[in-house]
Amino acid sequence: MDTPSTFLERQFGLTGRTALITGGSSGIGLGIAHALAGAGARVILLARSEDRLRKAAAELKPADVSWISADLASRGELHAAADEMESRFGAPDILVTSAGINPRPPLDDLTEDEWDATMAVNLTAPFLLGQRFGPGMAARGWGRIIHLASQQSIRAFGNSGAYGVSKAGICALTRSQAEAWSRHGVCVNAIGPGFVHTPLTEPAFADPERPKALAARTMTGRNGEPEDFMGAAVFLAGDSARYVTGQTLFADGGFSVT
Repeated sequence: MDTPSTFLERQFGLTGRTALITGGSSGIGLGIAHALAGAGARVILLARSEDRLRKAAAELKPADVSWISADLASRGELHAAADEMESRFGAPDILVTSAGINPRPPLDDLTEDEWDATMAVNLTAPFLLGQRFGPGMAARGWGRIIHLASQQSIRAFGNSGAYGVSKAGICALTRSQAEAWSRHGVCVNAIGPGFVHTPLTEPAFADPERPKALAARTMTGRNGEPEDFMGAAVFLAGDSARYVTGQTLFADGGFSVT
C-alpha cells in the first residue's frame, strides 16, 4: 500500500512534466502557475508584458520557470512563440490557456475591432495552440489541456458581450478537442471561474457595491481569488484526472447554480 506522500505524488504530482501557461504572468494564470510549479512541473509563462513576466518568474522561484513574450492577438506572434517554446523547452505536456481580454462597452457600442480582438485572444489562440500541441500529445500518449472558461459561458453579464461569446466558445472547443484526442491519452477540460478579483476585472471592482452584490449571489458569500483555482488545476493536470475529459468544472462558489 502507498504511503500518503507516495499516493499524493502518484495521483497529483507533476514532476517531469512541462506546462505552458498563457496569461501566466497575472491573475488566475499566475495562480495556476504557482499550483503546477508546486506540484513539480517545469512552468513556461506566455504573455505579452515582459515586465509582468519577469516579475511573475521571480515570484515563482525557486521553481523551474521560464517565460516567452508574445501578443496572442497576433497569429504571427503566437506561431513564433510556439516555435520558441519547442526550440527552447520542447513540446509541453500540459497546456493551460488563461490569457484573456474583456472590453466592456455596452453591446450597442461594441466595435468590430473589439469583437475581433476578444475572439483572437480568448478563443482563436486556444484553438491554434491546441492545433499546434494537441496532436503531439496524442502521438506521445499523454497530455492535458486546460482552458479557462467563465460563468459567462452559460449566462449573460452586463457590458461583457464579446467576452461571454468567446467563453461559450471555449466550452465547445473543450468538447471538440476532447473528442479528437482523448482516446489517445489527452484529457481536455475547462475551469469556469465566477467573479474573481484580478487585473482583468479591476474595472468592475471600481464600484464597491457591484462586488458586494455579486458576492451575495454566490453560495459561499464571497467572490473568488486566484488561489481558489489551484486545486482544480492540479487535479486536471495530473494522472488523477485520466478519466475526466470534455468537462467544464465551475469553481465559482456556487454562482452558476443560483
